[in-house]
Amino acid sequence: MKKLQNAYRFFVSIFIAQSAGIIGSIFTLDSVSVWYPTLEKPFFSPPNWIFGSVWISLYTLMGISFYIIWQRGIERREVRFAMSLFLFHLALNALWSIFFFGFQSPLLAFVEIVILWAVIVWMIFKFWKISRLAAYLLLPYIVWVSFAAILNFSIFILNR
Repeated sequence: MKKLQNAYRFFVSIFIAQSAGIIGSIFTLDSVSVWYPTLEKPFFSPPNWIFGSVWISLYTLMGISFYIIWQRGIERREVRFAMSLFLFHLALNALWSIFFFGFQSPLLAFVEIVILWAVIVWMIFKFWKISRLAAYLLLPYIVWVSFAAILNFSIFILNR
């Protein structure tokens, strides 16, 4: 029974994390092919095909990290807080796509990604106290969001 519960938690954790990407992609699809190509981009902007595979990988790592925290015992106050913080951060993650692609507002998206970045750092700190492995799994994510923030800001500046 414990193995079944662990498998359930693992797949739910991955699904929850991937859901943020799915929600974000709903707002991204049309703009990526119509609006985004019209924007001036910095020289370091990666090709569009990279974004999907990177995000799928990052959402998977986030889901595994969430699973590890969940396994530490939901009856513990710090675990419940860390899990809530994770869910809050996922909402912020999805909002970025809505602001950038849905509203076509690089400025609003940049303000939001700065907040998201701070929440991710806070989440890594909270996860570290519960599981170092869970925190380590989030390091590629904070690196990518840091890069995305720089890219977002550059696009805003180039397209004012």
